[in-house]
Amino acid sequence: MKLRYLPALAGCLLGASLAVHANPAPGEGAPAGAHVSFVGLKDGAVVPATVTVKFGIKGMKVRPAGEDPYDRASGHHHLVIDAPPVPQGQVVPTDEKHMHFGKGQTEATITLTPGPHTLTLQFADGAHSSYGPALAATVHVKVEDKPAK
Repeated sequence: MKLRYLPALAGCLLGASLAVHANPAPGEGAPAGAHVSFVGLKDGAVVPATVTVKFGIKGMKVRPAGEDPYDRASGHHHLVIDAPPVPQGQVVPTDEKHMHFGKGQTEATITLTPGPHTLTLQFADGAHSSYGPALAATVHVKVEDKPAK
């Protein structure tokens, strides 16, 4: 390699190194004190089969998925039904147990089968990478099996 290209190569390597360190890994670095909660839904609640669930967040901004996935102060909600919180840094799965609200929704109307259920509100970044249990809230609910009249 000719020496005249060495400064340019060194500059590229330095720039790439700084870019990696300037952007934290997805799902990491949520601000201290940030937390999620269910609004108006308490642990142990008895709910109808079709229920509106409202999502709360403090210390973070709700933004649609894909908007600046490296912004550690924003993200969007996911509702996990009958499954544990998603570990920090893992992408929230797309399946029947993980509902994505990537348009920035702050509530959802869901239908559950009769019986006990676990609902976990999980916050994730713009790339669906979970902030982990630190930004998750779980409640246990019971859906009453109403007899036909």
